[in-house]
Amino acid sequence: MSQLQAEAPRGAAGVTPPTERKSPFRPEVQGLRALAVLMVVTYHIWFGRVSGGVDIFLLISAFLLTLSFVRKVESGLPLDLGRYWLRQFKRLLPPVAVVLAGVLAATALFVPQGRWGEILSQSWSSLLYFQNWVLAAESVDYYAADHSTASPLQHFWSLSVQGQVFILWPLLFAGSALLARAGRIPFRRVVLAVFGAVFIVSLSFSVAETYGNQAHAYFDTRTRLWEFALGTLLALALPYVKLPRNLRVIAGWVGLAIMFSVGFLLDVQGQFPGYVALWPLAAASLVIVAGQTSSRFGADRLLSWKPLIRLGDMSYALYLWHWPVLVIYLIWRGREEVGPVGGTAIIGLSLLLAYLTTRLVERPLRSSGWANRNSGRSAVVIALCLAVVAAPVAVWEQGLRAESERAQASAYLNNPGAASLAQDYVYAGDPQAPVLPAPEAGAKDYVSLDTPCVRYASGAGALEGAGCSEVVSPENPDKVIVAVGNSHVQQWLAGLAPVAAERNWALIALIQGGCQFQTHHDNYPDSCNDRNEQALEYLTQVDADAVVTTATYSTLAEPYETIPGGVVEMARQVMDRGITYVGIRDNPRHDFHMGGCSEDYGVDAPECNLPYYSVRSPSPPFDALRAALPGARLLDADDLVCPGGVCSAVIGNVRVYIDDNHLTQTYVSSMAPELGRRFTDLLGW
Repeated sequence: MSQLQAEAPRGAAGVTPPTERKSPFRPEVQGLRALAVLMVVTYHIWFGRVSGGVDIFLLISAFLLTLSFVRKVESGLPLDLGRYWLRQFKRLLPPVAVVLAGVLAATALFVPQGRWGEILSQSWSSLLYFQNWVLAAESVDYYAADHSTASPLQHFWSLSVQGQVFILWPLLFAGSALLARAGRIPFRRVVLAVFGAVFIVSLSFSVAETYGNQAHAYFDTRTRLWEFALGTLLALALPYVKLPRNLRVIAGWVGLAIMFSVGFLLDVQGQFPGYVALWPLAAASLVIVAGQTSSRFGADRLLSWKPLIRLGDMSYALYLWHWPVLVIYLIWRGREEVGPVGGTAIIGLSLLLAYLTTRLVERPLRSSGWANRNSGRSAVVIALCLAVVAAPVAVWEQGLRAESERAQASAYLNNPGAASLAQDYVYAGDPQAPVLPAPEAGAKDYVSLDTPCVRYASGAGALEGAGCSEVVSPENPDKVIVAVGNSHVQQWLAGLAPVAAERNWALIALIQGGCQFQTHHDNYPDSCNDRNEQALEYLTQVDADAVVTTATYSTLAEPYETIPGGVVEMARQVMDRGITYVGIRDNPRHDFHMGGCSEDYGVDAPECNLPYYSVRSPSPPFDALRAALPGARLLDADDLVCPGGVCSAVIGNVRVYIDDNHLTQTYVSSMAPELGRRFTDLLGW
């Protein structure tokens, strides 16, 4: 088998590795990189599937990095980590800066203003290599079928993980070299132990985290370290693997076949990056182990094909460009997916942009004598790349903030929201005043749950991540109210908090996205079932006077509203504990982005002012709850969300919806006086 030749005949601690090939370039690995990026691009654009190609990138990155550092240590060369990091990010950042600048320009031209804030914020996290943690915190659905709702910078998560590993891995190699020298242990043996431990610990954590919270685990650096560690272990093992040529020929083709099957034969929905990710990584490992077979039947003949090698050379730029081109196209055209023709055009444009970026930016800087002369000049290149993106983003964000502050200063007069529904209300504000919240702030206009339970922490520790937040927390409250449920419960807190503060009530929130407050249900996620049981116990522990939740669930199809299984039984269990149950009717959902409708069509457009019965049934299931739960208090606020039989995107110059189903904090806050009156009337307090 063809293998890499070490730069020194002996290891750093006196061990002699097997003979390796002299040239560090492995054309079959470059071809593998090209196929991996083609998988990512085509699966994203044409098939809407996860390919496993990104996982292969991670393995290859660690494989090549390991070969480089092992050669340095075994040659007795200094690792010079500072210089390494400067050169590495000098190579990585220029294409990133070009793509981010391009995305900013396209955003200004083709993306509605309501998306600007998100894209500007993610420009920072993409540029500074922490995008994956932003997406993890937001539990973004990477598998969502509608890519038009995704961020055009979402794919930077993997580059962020790589950037973090490019800092961590050299530190681990440096530490391994010190241990090997201090203990007179062969360097490769220490590296094997260190990265073997990383592999085992990270894979175990990845499996557990993927099972418990897959949306977070997908972007978590810790759940991905084992994929890099596998690349390192492969690089260490490769010189010792000696297989007959015929077996390597078979291994190469089997590896490619397995690699291409990911996403088609294997159902990876909701299972990456746990043990299922071993499938594409094992496939890539087989291809790398096969190496250069010198056989006309070997897979390496395909992988060493010059057009494929050239594609591998620009794979980095192609990965950077393909996703924003896809997402911005979908936003511009108002579509959820592209067909074969549109997909082909997007791939073609992505290839062209990748070629130009590689030819005009990446290659010249990589070979530039001036830029490579010393570390100081590498630092200058990095600083310029950061400035190219940071300057316009900072100026843009400052302009949006200034505009928002001017609008907020007169909001009491110009943006009454639900207060405008009063019979005797007369608008005295500026007819030209902007709608609030501003488009770029609308997506974040949500009730904060940042204050953890301290005063009312009894039993909260058992909620296992479901969260306990003190929205209103007086020292000696007259009543204790606990809001339990999903994000649709969270939105109503904006209207309940003012009345709680005014009447000296404690208002506690136990919110977990996607979890309706109901008894155990077989079709419900285990995490939600467990959380609801814990929340029920918590109500007793804090001696709650009332629980507030959504009692129905709105849908897009008739009857447009359901009573989820287990809601009635949960209400009865709450009332059996002597706790008042307040069930709020879920607000209507829409099949389009209601939050951005006024920007797309205008405030008065028919598209933004829908008949009430286009989203509600004349015989709503909510009414059936009154008979099923005679002791419950049921609150219907549909007339505040859809007044006069019309569901509008804007009421009282205030945006009603964040997206297609969540109400803005600004609008719910404007409902507080009327909502509070109804709430207190129901309770009789």
